[in-house]
Amino acid sequence: MVTTCHLSANTGSPIEDEPHYRSIFGALQYVVITKPDIAYSVNKVCQFMHKPLDLHFKAVKRILRYLQGTLNYGLKFIRSSKFLLEGYLDASWGSDVDDRRSTSGFCVFLRGNIISWSSRKQQVISRSMAEAEYRSVAHLTAELVWIRSLLTELCVPVPKKALIWCDNSAVVAVAGNPVLHSKFKHVEMDILFVREKVADRVLQLASS
Repeated sequence: MVTTCHLSANTGSPIEDEPHYRSIFGALQYVVITKPDIAYSVNKVCQFMHKPLDLHFKAVKRILRYLQGTLNYGLKFIRSSKFLLEGYLDASWGSDVDDRRSTSGFCVFLRGNIISWSSRKQQVISRSMAEAEYRSVAHLTAELVWIRSLLTELCVPVPKKALIWCDNSAVVAVAGNPVLHSKFKHVEMDILFVREKVADRVLQLASS
């Protein structure tokens, strides 16, 4: 599904076989476990399961055609001596045409191999691009903390500090600044959570 395709809950005609649509989506959820490239598309069509329309079904069929053309594609894991835990993130600000909520996406790499990924709509409306990005940082930070905890339980050596790559310099600056700017107070919980991990040297934010 192309990123310029803006699906809406109010555009399109009802479909006759709604259970069929839901069963296809249920199968796609399993495919996402090994196909991070369709995480955004599957998450998007999932938002219309309660009342699927014909345009939503067309998007689902486009995903299926893409999968058919990439049957021989998969995840490649390589051996690396560089033990680094890092994450990349991005956010599309106000991309939902119905409620203008943003979408967060991230992927986590361990020793250069992707091990975790996510794409989901944010729960609240962000009033700026920086706010949307910072909520994505908070989501990724929580994932990295969990991965570090899991590696510790498995007695796997854990990198001293995880690295987060973010393309928003304002977000990187706020994460390392002990002064809470007034324009970010409405995302105070996310900021304090990320800043605590930065102060504890659990992770580091860098501008990509």
